[in-house]
Amino acid sequence: MKELTPKKIVEELDKYIVGQKDAKRAVAIAIRNRWRRLQLSDEMREEVMPKNIIMIGPTGVGKTEIARRISNLVKAPFLKVEASKYTEVGYHGRDVESMIRDIVEIAVNMVRTEQMEKVGEKAEMNTEERLLDLLLPLPKKKEDTKDVGAYNNTPNEEQETTREKFRNKLRRGSLEDRMVEIKTHEKPVVMQGIIAGIEDIGVDFQNVIEKMIPPRTQIKKTPISDARKILKQEEAEKLIDKDKVIKDALYRAENMGIIFIDELDKIASRESGHGPDISREGVQRDILPIVEGSTVVTRYGMVKTDRILFIAAGAFHVSKPSDLIPELQGRFPIRVELKDLGKEEFIRILTEPKNALIKQYTELLKTEEVNLQFKKDAIDEIADMAVKINNRSQSIGARRLHTVMEKLLEDVSFEAPDLKDKNIVVDAEYVQDKMKEIVKDEDLTKYVL
Repeated sequence: MKELTPKKIVEELDKYIVGQKDAKRAVAIAIRNRWRRLQLSDEMREEVMPKNIIMIGPTGVGKTEIARRISNLVKAPFLKVEASKYTEVGYHGRDVESMIRDIVEIAVNMVRTEQMEKVGEKAEMNTEERLLDLLLPLPKKKEDTKDVGAYNNTPNEEQETTREKFRNKLRRGSLEDRMVEIKTHEKPVVMQGIIAGIEDIGVDFQNVIEKMIPPRTQIKKTPISDARKILKQEEAEKLIDKDKVIKDALYRAENMGIIFIDELDKIASRESGHGPDISREGVQRDILPIVEGSTVVTRYGMVKTDRILFIAAGAFHVSKPSDLIPELQGRFPIRVELKDLGKEEFIRILTEPKNALIKQYTELLKTEEVNLQFKKDAIDEIADMAVKINNRSQSIGARRLHTVMEKLLEDVSFEAPDLKDKNIVVDAEYVQDKMKEIVKDEDLTKYVL
């Protein structure tokens, strides 16, 4: 995090997202402030609150992508939710609090994965020993011992030599297809939604059921290549400190967690005080304590929400940010407007980013040995067509490029394995020829593109 300066964050975002300088800067500063806060004294740290952000802009201009790339960059627990979904299932607090439970679950999985990677070498060694035990089970103890089923754990010299031979074969990978029998343990799974309100009282029903019903043991015959993965997972689980995983995960969720609330405009009240607007305001009032700072019960312990960074986004075509209840507005002090994208930005989106659409399609068709070459005038034509369609029907921003590209290359993608001429040159004429029937028919354009 120390090396991740605001400039560096913006540079990384520039690799994937075209334009939107203001939004990138605002998010970069918010992320850097999280690191700065952790460098403060304990007393001062408690006083510094995250500055939540509202990103305002039409669909397809990069709001979600900025949030998603940021989470990958800082390796922080990240959760995306749609504010509108809380109106579908009811707007009581339990539903809204579920976002905190979800981000804690993400943090636990993240920390567990990191810890398992750290003990990977030791787990690999233990797995190798278990595989050797399966391939060369040690002889049972003599009948004069009390435990008739016990094994003699001290192999003799001949057994040790054989074991080393098999160890070398394992390491060379020459036994990968050999079948072995392993024991697997399946835990009972319970859906939390079966009992209404179970989350409200903070009951970890999964753990309760696990204690009541022991895991089901199965003996499974599987090749060594698959057995190694299963056994390594088991060995790594044994080596990690589960209490430390939970402690670190709770700390990370509270201090580094990022929750992206999309479609915030869908729950903004719009002048009327009747009908669905009342439920919209209800959702806002339920989100408010989460953003403001409250304590939520999770299966891993209590979680404070006042240090989680909330990034909200919405098109705000019909409503305005000022239509949100004043208390919620106050919890999102930073507002950035994302600009609509035009032809110039579309050309850049098609060619510049690391994941540029033209690069994606070129690489996809290379797998079929088809060499796809885009001329400059073709890129210009695709961008121009996307802008015109956005203007003519409802604008969906850069997502329109995906639709145009998919239609443009539909025939090539379908015929690719059987094409005799594997060199395809896409120029402006090619684009016009493939798209003329759809673009000519305005009604068809609305449905197809």
